[in-house]
Amino acid sequence: MDASAWRSGKTHRDENFPVARLVRPIFREPILAFYDYVRAADDIADHAALSPDDKLRALDAMERSLLGPQESEPTAVRLRRVLDSRGLGARHALDLVSAFRLDVTKNRYEDWQELMDYCALSAMPVGRFVLEVHGEAPATWAASDPLCAALQIINHLQDCGQDYRRLNRVYVPLDAFERAGARIEELGAARASPALRACLAEVAGRTRALVDRGAALPALIADWRLGVECSVIHALAAKLTGFLMSRDPLSQPVHLSRVGAAPIALRAAASGAFARLGRLPSRAVVRKGGA
Repeated sequence: MDASAWRSGKTHRDENFPVARLVRPIFREPILAFYDYVRAADDIADHAALSPDDKLRALDAMERSLLGPQESEPTAVRLRRVLDSRGLGARHALDLVSAFRLDVTKNRYEDWQELMDYCALSAMPVGRFVLEVHGEAPATWAASDPLCAALQIINHLQDCGQDYRRLNRVYVPLDAFERAGARIEELGAARASPALRACLAEVAGRTRALVDRGAALPALIADWRLGVECSVIHALAAKLTGFLMSRDPLSQPVHLSRVGAAPIALRAAASGAFARLGRLPSRAVVRKGGA
């Protein structure tokens, strides 16, 4: 049975942040093929009814179908063919599969560094892949990596109660609980205690610092449309970390609706476009298979 049997039904349109909404059409195919592969693997790791052994076997099949010659997983086969047609490697996708294996086998993180090590597999490769597809310089990774890590942790904090109740999975570092005098079991409550609020706010504050470090990314990107999309992502991330620093994710809204996100995205897109006026047209390399 292929991975489609375990899909959650979530698509790129359901994410907190835009996925290839503004990028040039020639770059959408590899980005969406990458997203579909990652989404399918993530759904396996997060499936509440699958045993750990079944999850690991399914993730192994996803990896083998990406590398070949196995052909059992359609999203993997599609991504493999797209990567081959554009002269791109599978490194970033394989890093993400490694992260999903961690999701199956590891459900606690001792400190911030352990969480960053996880994000180096689960989040940073996403930005690196998108930049590579556009032919952007590896020097952009220094700003992309912290922003992508921030996007991952924002999702963790938004879903901290659900992840604990459904999967017994906690991404909030254990030493943050200790400093605040909070207990992990409090994540299962309907409302956060003052101690848990302090714990989550501390992690949100550190996440906001990552967002700030990623502020330079749009200006470093040669491709005009990708730069504007990154401006939008950065603005949404800043807004959401503000929610998480001041609200209780167990009992208060910490997501942006489409209506709420639209004015933030429009302002950021306009600001990002204005900042790029006068710059030379993109010198990004179009990969093999592009047009």
